[in-house]
Amino acid sequence: MSTGSETTAQARPRVLVIDDSPDVHRLLKARLKQEELEIVSSESGESGLEELKKSRPDLVLLDLDMPTMDGFEVLRAIKDNADTVHIPVIVLSGLANAEDKVAAFDLGAHDYIIKPFEFTELRVRIRAALRLNFLLRMLSQRAQIDGLTGLWNRAYFDRRVQDEVSRVQRHDGALSIAFFDADHFKSINDTFGHPAGDAVLQGLGQIIQRDSRQSDIACRYGGEEFVLIMPSTGPEDALAFCDRLRQNVEAVVWPRHPERKVTVSIGVAGASSVVGLSAAAWVEAADKCLYTAKKTGRNKVVVSDLRTGEKPAAEQPPLRKAG
Repeated sequence: MSTGSETTAQARPRVLVIDDSPDVHRLLKARLKQEELEIVSSESGESGLEELKKSRPDLVLLDLDMPTMDGFEVLRAIKDNADTVHIPVIVLSGLANAEDKVAAFDLGAHDYIIKPFEFTELRVRIRAALRLNFLLRMLSQRAQIDGLTGLWNRAYFDRRVQDEVSRVQRHDGALSIAFFDADHFKSINDTFGHPAGDAVLQGLGQIIQRDSRQSDIACRYGGEEFVLIMPSTGPEDALAFCDRLRQNVEAVVWPRHPERKVTVSIGVAGASSVVGLSAAAWVEAADKCLYTAKKTGRNKVVVSDLRTGEKPAAEQPPLRKAG
């Protein structure tokens, strides 16, 4: 499964060094050269936090005794931010008293090394921190993947749709969200058995993933329902793409039931520029379009342009009653 930029492996682990001493930066780059690390340097707490946002390192080496913004403040900012809280921080400090160590660990430091440090020990601790970070990221990713289809799961969709709606509101971009539902799916399970139903779900997931762009976010929403987030895509382009996908699904010959076609109904909500709607409103609009597609014959795409207000009638019942 292709999961986009979030899981693209870096050639070398990226380590951000935040220390006000240029000598420390030169020394670390020279002595860690054999570790195949990408070293990024910041000489103040403020610039370190800015660099953190840009480079998203795998590890931070942090000095505590810095002017203006000390290491404790930087560490607190890292651990208070949901986007950076999981990045391990190794404190490199000349402050050796127990109170400073306790404070650093209480704030979320992964390790604490006192200057001047022994480089063999530092290398081992860096390797251990990077190894733990890699394993935690792998576990986190696996928890967000649907076990049957290999697509992102509902929990991941709920987070990403919030992110994407917020992004287009900030930058006035295009966005479309499409819900896919396998038509008469229950009858496939009832007639051919649940393994055949599972094969259909897996096949639909593969088609959606195969046909979508790398920037699109394909998820299994639940049951026989899938959802695709399409950044930088207005409703007209989303309609064209989804109709091609609908036709591709209809053309599949399924090995377990070659005589039985599978079709999908698709509901799309999109806008070519910013609209003042919450993520929940986007999802509801796409859901209503899906209901309309199923209610009016299935195997079709229904689109709502959120800029023009062309939407399905508000009095239609919720999706779960559509069948």
